[in-house]
Amino acid sequence: MTETDVFKHATPLLYDKYMGPLLFEPFATHVAERVRLVQPEMVLETAAGTGIVTRAVRNAVPGATIVATDINPAVVAFAAEQDSERVAFQQADAQDLPFGDETFDLVLCVFGAMFFPDKVRANAEAARVLRRGGRYVVVSFNRLDLNPVPKAAGEAVGSLFPEDPRYMERGPFSYTDPARIESDLRAAGFEVIELETIELASRVSARDAAYGMVLGSPFRGEIERLDPSALERATAAVEHALRDWDGRDAPISAHIATATR
Repeated sequence: MTETDVFKHATPLLYDKYMGPLLFEPFATHVAERVRLVQPEMVLETAAGTGIVTRAVRNAVPGATIVATDINPAVVAFAAEQDSERVAFQQADAQDLPFGDETFDLVLCVFGAMFFPDKVRANAEAARVLRRGGRYVVVSFNRLDLNPVPKAAGEAVGSLFPEDPRYMERGPFSYTDPARIESDLRAAGFEVIELETIELASRVSARDAAYGMVLGSPFRGEIERLDPSALERATAAVEHALRDWDGRDAPISAHIATATR
């Protein structure tokens, strides 16, 4: 799977509305607070998606200049509609950034690195556009078994097909080894690296989670590939699988790497 494919079948509105609160907003708030403490003047976000992290960072450092990029034009257009006055949105490949050397104080990549075909190259590009002393923050999910909601969703969809798509392991949970994350950062030239594992939580609505993961994420493309008529069944299966979490807080575990140039 390439980064271009990530939102090929996703609906940005459903992703933002349902996936955001479920998986991404807790870490967006956490990262934004870290950014507020640093007070950067120039911020670049790669793989910004629909702008969930972008909006949190914008509110945390209102005086900063923020450039939010993603390779997919549909999500860039959606994000720009939410806040086009205070953030510059543009289509860009994280592996080939269209910016000059030493332009930014901070580069953020939150839940995007797992989709880069060449992670070392993307890291090297981040290093190139960072000023001396600048920080590169990469957030990637921890193991799937420590993230029970997407785990249950993946198993529910897998039960519908003899050929389990195993999208979770191949996609969002394909970059969970902290040693590999650190190794890829060092291979790109970073020497000062701090890596933490953080567990946050989000309140689960079984219905909303099912809509988000089946209809508003790249998982949709995997399901349609196996059976174009299966979306309704898959949505019902995921909602049923999450019934024990409905109305409760579920843990979300991820690694946060901070590399200093």
